[in-house]
Amino acid sequence: MLRQAPVETVMEDYPVKISVIIPMYNEEGNAPDTIARVEKLLQGTGEPFEIIPVNDGSTDHTLDILDEISSRDPHVRVVSYWKNGGRGKAIRYGFKAARGRYIVTIDADLSYDPEYIIQMAHVLDEESDIDVVLVSPYMEGGRTEGVPRNRLLVSWMGNKVLQLAMPEKIHTLTCIVRCYRSEVIGSLDLESDGKEIHLEILSKILAMGFHVREIPAVLTSRKKGASKFAFKSTAVSHLLFTIFERPTLLFGFLGVLAVIIGTGLGGYIVYLYSAGILNPNRPLITLMILFILGGIQILSFGFLATQVHFLRKEVLLNRRALAHLRRLALPDPDRAGASRSGPEQ
Repeated sequence: MLRQAPVETVMEDYPVKISVIIPMYNEEGNAPDTIARVEKLLQGTGEPFEIIPVNDGSTDHTLDILDEISSRDPHVRVVSYWKNGGRGKAIRYGFKAARGRYIVTIDADLSYDPEYIIQMAHVLDEESDIDVVLVSPYMEGGRTEGVPRNRLLVSWMGNKVLQLAMPEKIHTLTCIVRCYRSEVIGSLDLESDGKEIHLEILSKILAMGFHVREIPAVLTSRKKGASKFAFKSTAVSHLLFTIFERPTLLFGFLGVLAVIIGTGLGGYIVYLYSAGILNPNRPLITLMILFILGGIQILSFGFLATQVHFLRKEVLLNRRALAHLRRLALPDPDRAGASRSGPEQ
């Protein structure tokens, strides 16, 4: 059962400007320090805020620690479920519980300084045309410190491949540290349970016409706990995402390659025939026909997949418009006093 700490707090009396969502899975070593540092930073702004740690089915004492913190700290609202579901599920549950005008997601190990929360919110304050702010260690002005080379290489290469799938150039597509306007999250229907949720969110918000801004950041290595990075599953999900977003990359390449091979075989057959050495027992003509027709068919699949992709974009644009009309037609809900509950786990 999804469970939450009581929320009868001072924040019921006024809107919350910033909600900070922190997915946690076996983070007993990081939870107290992370929450303390984030809270100290946000208290300095003088703005109302809430911190939403999401216990993603931890098997250590993470939940006990979070419950103890929330029992004495009205700014902390715990969301928890018993079975580990992945970062995407934790973020989705955090989004459902968030009440802030700005919704921030960060990692539990503070690989990025929490100061970026303030910097991202400042961008949204100052630039009304920006809807989402991301941090990036790979853009100009950003850097990494102490990150293992193999993980850094995989991350860098993965982002380069994923950039092929995006309509805009974004240097870091997989980072969790982001700040969203609440209406952006309210327009989304998210499905991912794993880390691919970051890609799903970017894909959908760009298709909906929301505007994204990156700011340079410093990525540091994890100080406590074990890394949850899984190379195989991450690589597969990233490749599948790229193919889904840009089907012409795969179908176009394979289709054109097949047609070129078929055409080359045709030229070779003409040469053999003109030289009088064509062997009728060799299946060259059959191979030529198969390659050319197969290539044309693959290109047709690519065309159909591209049309489906454009149709999806239109659906997402309509969804954004409907969400906007709904906000205009209905009074703002008293989210500050609302307590959330989720499905049985």
